[in-house]
Amino acid sequence: MSRPVRIGNISGFYGDRIDAAREMVEQGAVDVVCGDYLAELTMLILAKAQARDGGVGYARTFLTQVEQILPACVERGIRIVANAGGLDPAGLADAVRAVADEQGLGVRVAHVEGDDLRGDLAAITPPVGGTPVSANAYLGGWGIAQALAAGADVVVTGRVTDASLVLGPAAWWHGWAHDDWDPLAGAVVAGHVIECGPQATGGNYPFLDEITDRRYPGFPIAEVAADGSSVITKPEGTGGLVSVGTVTAQLLYELGPPAYLGPDVTTHFDTIRLEQTGAHRVAVTGVRGSPPPDTLKVALNDVGGYRNTMTLVLTGLDIEAKAAHAEELLFGILDRDSFDEVDVRLLRFDHPDAAANPEATAHLRITVKSADRRVAGRAFSNATMQLALGGYAGFHTTTPPTDASLFGIYRPAAVPRSAVTHTVVLPDGERCTVADPPEFATEKPQVTPPVRRGEQSKGPSRTVPLGTVAGTRSGDKGGDANIGVWARDDAGHAWLAGFLTPQRVRALLGPETADLDVEVFDLPNLRAVNVVVHGLLGDGVASATRPDPQAKGLGEYLRSRLVEIPEELLP
Repeated sequence: MSRPVRIGNISGFYGDRIDAAREMVEQGAVDVVCGDYLAELTMLILAKAQARDGGVGYARTFLTQVEQILPACVERGIRIVANAGGLDPAGLADAVRAVADEQGLGVRVAHVEGDDLRGDLAAITPPVGGTPVSANAYLGGWGIAQALAAGADVVVTGRVTDASLVLGPAAWWHGWAHDDWDPLAGAVVAGHVIECGPQATGGNYPFLDEITDRRYPGFPIAEVAADGSSVITKPEGTGGLVSVGTVTAQLLYELGPPAYLGPDVTTHFDTIRLEQTGAHRVAVTGVRGSPPPDTLKVALNDVGGYRNTMTLVLTGLDIEAKAAHAEELLFGILDRDSFDEVDVRLLRFDHPDAAANPEATAHLRITVKSADRRVAGRAFSNATMQLALGGYAGFHTTTPPTDASLFGIYRPAAVPRSAVTHTVVLPDGERCTVADPPEFATEKPQVTPPVRRGEQSKGPSRTVPLGTVAGTRSGDKGGDANIGVWARDDAGHAWLAGFLTPQRVRALLGPETADLDVEVFDLPNLRAVNVVVHGLLGDGVASATRPDPQAKGLGEYLRSRLVEIPEELLP
């Protein structure tokens, strides 16, 4: 199989567009379809579902997609690979077999397991206190490759890395060895590009003027060659855009240092090169890889307690005085110290002399947390309603009183590979242990500091939004937030790399980042820098109280800030 393997994504998260699978099979001319269903938050959601009587720990929507596409996949020889197994990959494998039986199809189903560490937490570092509701090591793609080599038509997994859904099929297709570091790294990059579905094909893209086809974007396809290079494209006739810009945006999503540590290979994102080779075709080349670390990343989710939020609407004049009065009255009724955490945020949407009533409003968002549901529940939300007749002028809330809900706490950890048994269960029921890589990194990869250029420009400048010359894509990495920032040309990158120091990032993002550790990494081949804001999201999305708990809008906020930009860089 010397030609590139065409791998099409059909899901970027649990709850994504259902008919993406049918569209990909009917229009994508692919060899493999893959779907990513597992975010850190999803593991907590699946753990709650599994704990209920008769609950299942896998992504049910995947079965709906399988029902829609299985006959066509069998007819055309298209393989299906997905991490939708969540906390019960064996159960999902059985469910897929049941769907195949109902449709009268002979389908060979395999699954990958070994990531669930809830039965033995002793080797995890830092040590685990209590009993987490989920504890999963991030496995690699070799179990998937082994299942496909054994003839599996469908492979379902638990917690593997998102990129493993591409690395596994590519390694199987091309017959790579476990130490083919550069090809493996190339497959990781291709997997990282397509893992979030249409985010690579124009979705969430900041330069809307570049997208001339405004229909819902087609889901992405990676054509992965034997040397690990790839071409990113999408099915013929679908909406959106595949360009160097859209691929760059997705490459920067949820990224940390340029040395991207994975279970199969360390991928060096500062070696990636992109080139537009045709309409909706971007070549990804030059990717270098090196041995992975001797530990695996672990995602832990705990139940943190209960939380409740009430949002008070403030209108017109004296917004800050009204907010202070409301907070004082509320915590005169309630004992502030009875809560484990109180978060009060005044969100200003109001304008002076507003032309319409909604444009004169601000929100006072109050969130409380407690281990006691009664404390965080109706006792809190009902107390806010006592301000209805005795509070500030114009009092009303966005919702009626609400009850408390459980929230989770995410913790990253690590585990020695020797404590994890990466297992593939083949279609005939044989259980095989998946081999570890033949060697591991002996030291932490070195990070090249950004080249600080462009700040010494003596030419004229103008005060304009940063987004005039830069695009961004932001997201969450557990409790950290990242913002990938890229320029459209080399001169723009040279200025950007010098301009976005950690100190300037903190100044532009405002008070909530003032005391946080900020790192900035340069990616010159992508004309980009990657900003990591440590601790902005606290204990992760399930626990965060900021209005944008996954930092999805943080990059667009950064683009909106007014800065001095050399005129020679402006359009």
